Amino acid sequence: MAQKKKKKVSTGAIVNRRASFDYALDEDLIVGIALTGREARAARDRRVQLKGSFVTIRNNELWLNNASFSLVLNSKGVNDATVDTSARKLLASRKQIDDLAERKQAGMSIVPLKLLTQGRFIKVVIALGKGKKNYDKRQAIKKRDQERDSHKQ
Repeated sequence: MAQKKKKKVSTGAIVNRRASFDYALDEDLIVGIALTGREARAARDRRVQLKGSFVTIRNNELWLNNASFSLVLNSKGVNDATVDTSARKLLASRKQIDDLAERKQAGMSIVPLKLLTQGRFIKVVIALGKGKKNYDKRQAIKKRDQERDSHKQ
């Protein structure tokens, strides 16, 4: 008998590597995200990109903006993919949202760090961050290069 192929589902997280470079990050928070079926499938298949995405607070709700979900459209048997960057609602408690809104008024930004796809639910790790200046970024690059050179020797 022929054996059925099992779908390989990755259990890793989708990481926004640019966030730690562009922001001095403070505390992080794990929140849920409201997704449709195709968006959830794209997240589990790691077809999501968080680069350039940000979180806003509208009507006392958290919204994830500019996250790219590569959705598969089945039309006439051909798999067509389309990129969807619409806003998605994040699920957090009222106390957490009020605390984030207060900190955001003080000049902090809310940045998504990871999209966790392990287990039954899909979660987003968000963090408060203060934007870095160009000279801070140059110092980070210099420090990283020095560490790399010291490990080679």
